[in-house]
Amino acid sequence: MGDIVSIFVRSIFIDNMIFAYFLGMCSYLAVSKSVKISAGLGLAVMCMLAITVPVNYLLNRYVLSSGALAWMSESLRDVDLSFLSFIVFIAVIASIVQVVEMVVERFAPTLYSSLGIFLPLIAVNCAILGGSLFMQERGYQTLGEAAAFGLGSGVGWLLAIVGVAAIREKLAYSNVPAPLRGLGIAFIVTGLMGMAFMCFMGIKL
Repeated sequence: MGDIVSIFVRSIFIDNMIFAYFLGMCSYLAVSKSVKISAGLGLAVMCMLAITVPVNYLLNRYVLSSGALAWMSESLRDVDLSFLSFIVFIAVIASIVQVVEMVVERFAPTLYSSLGIFLPLIAVNCAILGGSLFMQERGYQTLGEAAAFGLGSGVGWLLAIVGVAAIREKLAYSNVPAPLRGLGIAFIVTGLMGMAFMCFMGIKL
């Protein structure tokens, strides 16, 4: 249980997808002008990571990795399908994105209209694929660890985009030099928040 809590907390604050790895920056910078819209996209990304990482963990462990098919037959013990990881992970992500998109359109049509093209583009959001690839690289041993990492990564991405959106809303009333208005000041704020989140690296979990 302690390992799961540690993975969850680390994925939010220490291994934050935005501030540690700068993954998903395209939609992060484009949508983080409004807290309400940013929260909607952040929740969608969080749901995606919380679902796709455990699903891809199961596929990686019981289908794709070397010897994973031994549970089906001893003759398949030497089969290694890890070369299909990218294709399978992306296919799973794209399928679940379609489900999330239909749910948002059905229950939150205003949010669906506000997000526009960025909602279907979650399928190619590198933070989503990055979560599955990090899970594979780090070799989590249980489904619980993979789920904690996926959920924590989503919560971290949500906190990042909502935090920056709140700051950018306040900056709209600030006297920002003309050359830095818009994306310029957004990059500066992101860098400063990234350095602030580095303080959590000193926490021993």
